[in-house]
Amino acid sequence: MKDFTYYNPVKVVFGANAIERLADLVPPQAKVLLVTGTGSIRTNGVYDRVMKGLSGRKVVEYSGIEPNPEYEKCMEAVMRVRESGATFLLSVGGGSVLDATKFIAVAAPWKKGDPWDIVEKSAPVEDALPIGCVLTLPATGSEVNGNSVISRRAKGQKLAFSTPMVMPVFSLLDPATTLSLSWRQTANGIVDAFVHVMEQYLTYDVDTRLQDRQAEAILSTLIEVAPRLKADPADLNARATLMWAASNALNNLINCGTVQDWSTHVIGHELTALHGLDHAQTLAIVLPAVMRHQKAQKGQKIAQFGQRVLGISGATQDEIVERTIAATAAFFEEVGIPTRLGSWGLTVEQCLPAAAAIGGRDGHIGEHQDIGENEVAAILHLCA
Repeated sequence: MKDFTYYNPVKVVFGANAIERLADLVPPQAKVLLVTGTGSIRTNGVYDRVMKGLSGRKVVEYSGIEPNPEYEKCMEAVMRVRESGATFLLSVGGGSVLDATKFIAVAAPWKKGDPWDIVEKSAPVEDALPIGCVLTLPATGSEVNGNSVISRRAKGQKLAFSTPMVMPVFSLLDPATTLSLSWRQTANGIVDAFVHVMEQYLTYDVDTRLQDRQAEAILSTLIEVAPRLKADPADLNARATLMWAASNALNNLINCGTVQDWSTHVIGHELTALHGLDHAQTLAIVLPAVMRHQKAQKGQKIAQFGQRVLGISGATQDEIVERTIAATAAFFEEVGIPTRLGSWGLTVEQCLPAAAAIGGRDGHIGEHQDIGENEVAAILHLCA
C-alpha cells in the first residue's frame, strides 16, 4: 500500500429533509450567487425549497449552466459575482452545475490574467469563494471532492482541475429530487460512477485489500441497482442507493494508498470535446477498449473483478479476463449506452485527433504512464 493523506471536510446531509437544512448551513449575512442549470428544478419543487431556505439573504441568480460546462458561460457568472459582491456560491443541480460553480469560485478572485490557466496550465489556486451544493443528479461525485471539469469550445478543450479549496462546505442530497430524471440521465449517472470506481481499482495490485473490497462493494451495488431503476424509475430506495453509491465512488476514500489510471476519462474528454457525446457515453465506449488494450498489465485486477463482482469463472486467467471485458460492455449496453463508436455514427478516423491532442498535451497517461499517442490510437481502433 502506498502512503497517503486523506482529507474530506464536506458535510453531507442525506435524506428527505436535506434541503431544509439550508437555513442553518448558509451564513445569515452571506450574499449568495445561486448557480443553476437548464433542468427541472423550477417544476419539481426544488427551486421553491431552496429559495425558502435562503430566506432573509441577498440572492443573485445565474442559470443556464449546460452539461459539459463551458468556460465562456462560467466567466459570465464570474462577472455576476464581481458585480454583485457575492460572498457564497450555491450550486443547485447535477455535477456539471457544481463543476461550473467550482471554477467560478476560483476564477472570481483570480488576479493573474486568464483564469483558464488554472485548468490548462495547472496554475496554483490561492483563493476561492465558499461553495454549498444541492445535488439533483447522482453521477460525478463532485459533491464530495475538489475536482472539476470545464470545456472551452474555442480551443476544443475539455480539461480538469483539482484543489481542496473548492470542496463544498456542505452537500445536500435528497434522493426524491432525482425522481424527475430521464432514463438517459440516470443511465449516464450509473456508468459515470461505475467508471470512476474502475479508474481507481482496475490498475495493478499494491496490496490494498480493504480498498479493493470497498471498490467492489460499490461496483456490485451499481450492478444490482441498475435493473431495479430501469424496471421502476420511481423506486425511491433504489434512487437513494444510486445517489450514495455515486458519492462514494469519488470521495477519494477508495483510492487511499492505491495506484490510479484515469486514461479512460482523458480519452473520453477528448471525444466529448470533438463530437459532443455525453461524458458517460464516451466512458462506456472507451473503458472496454482500455481493458482489452491493457489486459497484459491489468489482467490480475480484471480477473479479480470478474470473479469477485461478476461471478465469472474460467479455466485460465485469460479466459476470465475476456469474459469479464465482454460482461462489462454488456452491462453498459443493458443500461442503454452503446459501447461502439459506430453505434454513435462515428468512425475511428473521426476520433483520431483525440490521440494527437493527448499525445501533444499529456505525453503519456495511465497508471504506468505508458499510453501515448500511438496507444490511444490503438485503443480507439478497438472502439470501432
